[in-house]
Formats: sequence, structure tokens, C-alpha cells
Amino acid sequence: MGNPIKIVSYNVNGLRQRVSQFGSLSNLLNTFDADIICFQETKLRRQELSSDLVIADGYESFFSCTRTNDKGRTGYSGVATFCRVKSAFSSSEVALPVAAEEGFTGFIDRCKRKEGLEEFEKDELVKVDSEGRCVVTDHNHFVLFNIYGPRAVHDDTERIEFKMKFFKILQKRWENLLHEGRRVFVVGDLNIAPTAMDRCDADPDFEKNEFRRWFRSMLMLSGGLFVDVFRAKHPDRREAYTCWSSSTGAEQFNFGSRIDHILCAGPCLHQEHDLQGHNFLSCHVKECDILTQYKRWKPGDTTRWKGGWGIKLEGSDHAPVYMSLEEICDIPRHSTPPLSARYLPMIHGVQQTLVTLFMKRQAAKQIQSSRISSSFSDGDATIKVCSESMKRSFNECSESCPSTSPSCSLTEEFDSAISKREENSKDLTDENQGCPDTTMILQSQHTKLVPAEGTKKKPRKSRCSQLSLKSFFQKSPNLSTGAGNSSTNASPSQAEPNTSSYSNGSHAPGDKSSSPRHCQLNPSAGSMYQDKGNDCSLERERNNVALLEWQRIQQLMRNSIPVCKGHKEPCVARIVKKPGPTFGHRFFVCSRAEEVENEAILVNDLSSVLSADFGG
Repeated sequence: MGNPIKIVSYNVNGLRQRVSQFGSLSNLLNTFDADIICFQETKLRRQELSSDLVIADGYESFFSCTRTNDKGRTGYSGVATFCRVKSAFSSSEVALPVAAEEGFTGFIDRCKRKEGLEEFEKDELVKVDSEGRCVVTDHNHFVLFNIYGPRAVHDDTERIEFKMKFFKILQKRWENLLHEGRRVFVVGDLNIAPTAMDRCDADPDFEKNEFRRWFRSMLMLSGGLFVDVFRAKHPDRREAYTCWSSSTGAEQFNFGSRIDHILCAGPCLHQEHDLQGHNFLSCHVKECDILTQYKRWKPGDTTRWKGGWGIKLEGSDHAPVYMSLEEICDIPRHSTPPLSARYLPMIHGVQQTLVTLFMKRQAAKQIQSSRISSSFSDGDATIKVCSESMKRSFNECSESCPSTSPSCSLTEEFDSAISKREENSKDLTDENQGCPDTTMILQSQHTKLVPAEGTKKKPRKSRCSQLSLKSFFQKSPNLSTGAGNSSTNASPSQAEPNTSSYSNGSHAPGDKSSSPRHCQLNPSAGSMYQDKGNDCSLERERNNVALLEWQRIQQLMRNSIPVCKGHKEPCVARIVKKPGPTFGHRFFVCSRAEEVENEAILVNDLSSVLSADFGG
């Protein structure tokens, strides 16, 4: 014995509106109590997909959005399939598809046409899949097509041709799957009422329409392979409609058509295929019906001719259709396909590059090293921790980025700079042996002493206080020129006359660094960090140039005043004063708008004067 499966098809006429109507996506989905829910006409572009519209606890979703920029087609259609599952990974549930694809030609996901579509041109296949009208999910036991069929009025030859091409290509895809022994389910708004029984106002030539003839040719009653499940279960039911005009209030009179369908084709799941009357419909389809409780107008509502025209009907102009299956066995364990909305960049996030990864790692290590350095009380330990952290970061990046690994000279310069800093640190530590109440802390551009106990000063935050990984790949001119140039580039506050002659530990006469409370570092010890200061100053200059350029562009935009299209005169600027998100924004209007407004005021004043003179 297998498990029951319930499939629902619903043209939501805007998914965002239905989610707002029910309060949340989860509430909307849970009202159906279905395993697979297929929505049509979601009216969502790909960039509009957000977590509140595609993600719901206990469901996996698969979307197809319009990709065309044709006038009137952007954000118009769109379909989505929601599958209720207990687990999205290593699951044996039939509702969770083993594969999924956007479109049915193969050009969206794989850029390669599907088998059986060789007779069609590539441009034709790309065009029919560009409007987001199909999502295909493979559930092992069956392949489910969620379809939103094109609409074409009788005088629009271009859309009529597109619609016929759409269904012809679909038919080829279905026939190829059935030839492979697969079962095919087709659900959705096909925009076709197959017979006069399915239309309220069918004229004598109704069934001669080319799309209706094509639809009936697909059914078993006409020698086809598919079964219209609703009509098979309810062959004599009339006035069973799924769509009503939204502009005439036709729902009150049930003046509609049945254009939302569920079709199935293929053998049953039982092994005894030779038994007479064994088919999927009789063996596995328990029920198929229309969920009329989702209609916008319900019995008891105020009728239109009794003041109900001003009442806004909330909901879609379609009613959902459902099919209940039974004896559907579990399938081998599998995980959700890559098309799942959980993997969309706007939902899951953009995949990181290696450069981004190393930059974040380096930033984290710099923060960690700065915290460690602030906890040490002697300068030698601080310098050693910082140097080891920078060397380790550089080595990791060299190993991970082959393009930078040949930079051996840069590595040697880095090592030499660190060794010089350690020597200077050692000399400095020897000098400070007589200063027990002070602690050496290395900063970015200068080194100073902070009392170890008592009042703790907050470290000054500077944009250049942390080294970046990128700085080690930029060859420093000071490192290549040696210590002599390093002392030359030192700031005046750090480089004093004749200071270099006393760098080995002896102090110059009268030098303040010999006192216990004030010890001046060797200026060459901060050369590397001064290079960083130069880099930061260059960066600031670049930012200033960019800022000035943006200001110039904005000024140019302010000075360029548009021309009124009607009067061919320059417009005047106005500022939004109404509270809201656009408050303070500038906009341009016709300069004659004030004249029109003044004329209207004058007319109003004149009419009020006349009404007063002549008694109303």
C-alpha cells in the first residue's frame, strides 16, 4: 500500500496579492492541505523574488519567471510549484522531485534542446520559454508540467501563432516522455475551454476553434493519450467553471468557463498490466474537483445591483482545481534539485570568490592579532605576534593563489622588514629595562608608551591602523632602498638629528628617551607602517577625486533642466513636501502648471461671485 497524494492547480492572479490576502505564504499554502501546489500567473520578475514570497516552512518551491522585455509581457505571467516535504535532503517522499527544470525546451537550464524537438528552430524554442510559462518537476512515478497557457484574441495573429507553437512544442515533449514509458501529468491554466459544455456562452462555431480542436485531439476520447481527469470523473456536470470575468461581476451568475485543467497519461503503478481496465485513472485517481470556496463572490455577499458595485472582491478570478491520488509508493532517497528557490542568489546569497574569502579571513586575523597585541605587556611579544600573523597570512595567500606564488623577492623583502623590526624591538626592550611601569605597544604609524596600570587610554582608531592583505602585494619603495631611505622618510617628530648614530643602545646627550618616563623609538622601526600611511593618504586622495567627480556629475544633472513635451519650454523644479518615502526629492513640472492652477482658482472665484449675485 502506498501513500495518498493531493495535487492542486491555482491561477493566483498575482502571488504577492494572494500572500497579502492570507497574511503569509505559509497560510496560503496550508489552506489547501496539499502535497503539490501549482500556481500560475504569479506576476513576479526574477529580481522581485524574496523570501516572504518563495520560502515557507515545510515546502520546497520551484519558480519560472518571465525573461522577455517585450511590451506588456514583463512581469505578466510566471508559474511556481510548491512541494510539501518533511525533509529537503535524503528524502523518499514522492512530493519532493528528483529533478526540476524551468521551461520545457531545455534552453533555459542546459542551453540544449530536449530530445524530440529537433524539427524546431532554436529561436522558436527560446521564445516559447521566455515568458515563464512552465515548470517541470520529475517525481519518479510521474513528470508534472505546471503550465500557464498563452492567451490570444481572435484578431491578434502574432499571439495566435505563438500560442499554437507553444502547444505544438509541448505536445512533442509529452509524446517523447510517454514513448520512454513515463507518466505525464499536465496541470494549470491552459486558456482553452475544450467543449461547449465548458463555456457559458458557447456559440455554434465554438468547437471549431483550432485550439479546442487541438485540445480534444490530445484526449483519449479522440484517440489521444491524455485523460481530462475532471471530465472523466464528472462527465455530465454542467456549469462547472473555473474562471470568471473580473470586470463584469460574472461570478454572481456563474457566467464563466472551465480553462483550468488536470490531464494525465501513462500506465498505472501496478505490475499487472495485463488486467482488463487497469489504467492510472481507475487505479490511482480518487477524486478531482473544483474548489469553489476560493471564489471571490460567495453566496450571501451583497449583490451588485443592490449597492455591491463599490465592494472590492478580494481574491483571484480563478478557482483552484485539485486531484487526489492513492496508492503512491515512496521512491528512493534523494535531495531537492538545484532549481529549488532555496538556492536562488537573492535568497541564499551570492557565492563567494576566493579573493573575497581570503580578504575576510585576513580581516578576521588582523582583528584577532590586534586583540592579542593589546594584551601583551612587552613590546617584543607584541611585534612578534603581529609579524607572525602577517607572515602566516601572506604564506596562506601565496599557497592559495598560484598567480602570486612566484613573488619570492616580495617575500624576502617582507622577511627582511620583519627581521629589522624585531632587531629594533630588541634594542628598544633593552632600553626599557629601567622603565618597569611602562608598556610598549606598537601602533600603525608610530610607537608610544602607555602606562601598564592606572588610567588606560582608549587606543586611537585610525583607517590605517590595520594592515590589509593587499598591501603585501604592493612593492614598497622604502623596503627596496634600505634603512637609509627609511630614516629619510620618517616624520620630523620621529627623526631627530644624529639619532641614527645612537641606535645601538647608547643615548644622545640630553635626549629625552634616556629618561625613565619617556623612551623614543628608533625612527627606522616604523618605516613599514609609514609606508602604509602613505598608501592610506594616496587612497584618501583617490576618494577625494572620486567625490569631486560625483559632485560635478550631480551639479551637471541639476543644471540640465528638461523641456516640457507639450509646450517645448523649460520645466521648473519642485520639491516633494508630502511626508513619505519621497519627501525632499526634486522633480520637474511644466512651467505653465501655475498658470493653469491660477486660471482654475479664478474660475472658481468667479462662479462663487455669480452664484452670490444671482442667488445660487
